[in-house]
Amino acid sequence: MANPGLRAAEREGLVRELMNARRAVRTARYDHDEVGAKAAHAAVDVAKRALGERGPVWWDDGVPDLNRHMARNTPYADWFAALA
Repeated sequence: MANPGLRAAEREGLVRELMNARRAVRTARYDHDEVGAKAAHAAVDVAKRALGERGPVWWDDGVPDLNRHMARNTPYADWFAALA
């Protein structure tokens, strides 16, 4: 999700950049252009970071971040066990 704190015009510009970068990825893949694909992927990453979709979190909901924990070692342990 994009950072809701971005101004609408800024977010729109960044989304445009992201879409252009994604099209460049597609074109580079179609053309078998490894160098172009690498540059296009980097442009996608830059746009996503500017939008707040990657990189440091921009929100603070007060809930612990459990991303780096195994499900069985979290409050979701019972739910995870039931999947088996």
